[in-house]
Amino acid sequence: MSPARFDAAARDALTACVKEIEKTTAAELVLIVRARSGSYRHADYLFGVILVFVGLVFLLYSPYNFHPNWVLIDVILLFLLGIFLSSRSNAIRRLLTREKFRAGVVRTYAAAMFYEAGIANTKGETGMLVYVSLFERHLELIADRGVLKAIPPLQWNQQIFALHQAGRAGDSDRLLKALRDLSALLAEHLPASGENPNELPDVPQFEWK
Repeated sequence: MSPARFDAAARDALTACVKEIEKTTAAELVLIVRARSGSYRHADYLFGVILVFVGLVFLLYSPYNFHPNWVLIDVILLFLLGIFLSSRSNAIRRLLTREKFRAGVVRTYAAAMFYEAGIANTKGETGMLVYVSLFERHLELIADRGVLKAIPPLQWNQQIFALHQAGRAGDSDRLLKALRDLSALLAEHLPASGENPNELPDVPQFEWK
């Protein structure tokens, strides 16, 4: 899924939505959208090995004669070519990795960010992280206990499902709609109090590298 779907207008709309949630609810929401969560170098190496295997089969059964000294050079070049092609192709990397693995990478990174960014340390335990990883087509929603206590489980699970579907689609419009629905749910069950300190940055993070 391409970062192009999150153009300047989409980023501005998401930023405004997060600020509205911070203003009208007691929740402290952090939104992070990344191009991908893992390096996937192992997939690049695997594709390089596949190209080497195909090349060796061709050399072995080809009707043409090749000097033995060129075999080693061909193997190295094919391996490097495979790494290069895979590193430039989301389709190859996705083909050579399991969906469960990709989801696990996103989940691990999101959990780390929840603590490293201080989302788990808000005064009212109302920190929330919405983490979207475009390559993996996966979204993770992590909320502190104050949020989970305030919202009925059924409504919360319905909201999680809607957000996950938006993350799977990788579409900024669907994500914006899901966040607005989340905002309404938070405003109903976790409205802003008289003292509503802003403990975390309101501006979402968009990381394309």
